[in-house]
Amino acid sequence: MPHTYEYPRAALTVDCVVFGLDDEELKVMLIQRGQEPFEGQWALPGGFVHVDETLEEAARRELEEETGLHKVYLEQLYTFGTVDRDPRERVVSVAYYALVKMSDHKVQAATDARDAAWFGVHDVPSLAFDHAEILQTALERLRSKLRYQPIGFELLPKKFTLSQLQRLYELVLERDLDKRNFRKRVLAMELLIETDEVEQDVAHRAARLYRFDERKYRRLVKAGFNFEL
Repeated sequence: MPHTYEYPRAALTVDCVVFGLDDEELKVMLIQRGQEPFEGQWALPGGFVHVDETLEEAARRELEEETGLHKVYLEQLYTFGTVDRDPRERVVSVAYYALVKMSDHKVQAATDARDAAWFGVHDVPSLAFDHAEILQTALERLRSKLRYQPIGFELLPKKFTLSQLQRLYELVLERDLDKRNFRKRVLAMELLIETDEVEQDVAHRAARLYRFDERKYRRLVKAGFNFEL
């Protein structure tokens, strides 16, 4: 016998804050809405959760449908449930943040997204719904987590220089770091594998390329290792 709920139920959505990095700044992926409400305004990728999918499945589906992004690092962020956050109806949104290597993904708007593009995190247009608040919450989480987990490597190429790694931390944390101290602390962890390759097609002296040893990191974590920069 079907069950009848005594109280009305809120609709459930997911919203995704997608971060990428280039040489100059930390960026966020936005889509331009192709329908009301807020038609024509920029927003975070997202949409309603289907009854037969998990929250993460919904987030990944919406990312691929609206931006073409798939197989990205994705983590649940926070739940946003202000009563009037959506003019259509009572909507609760579970937000996620994703980290991508921009060079590995071709962004292409689809479904109800009119356009999709990267914006500098300090140069975003006015956002629909409460997406400015969601973006700020994601930025704070990223800055905090970058200090105690090596999630920053998700934003870098598989092979990178120590200067690129330091620049990543400086851009996300928004402060300069002492070059000698940074390299000393990073190398002391013994989580970087030095390759026999160097940068290509650069005007300055080519620097050595490194890789992050994810397998070793996982083994060390099980033994009680604490990543901290």
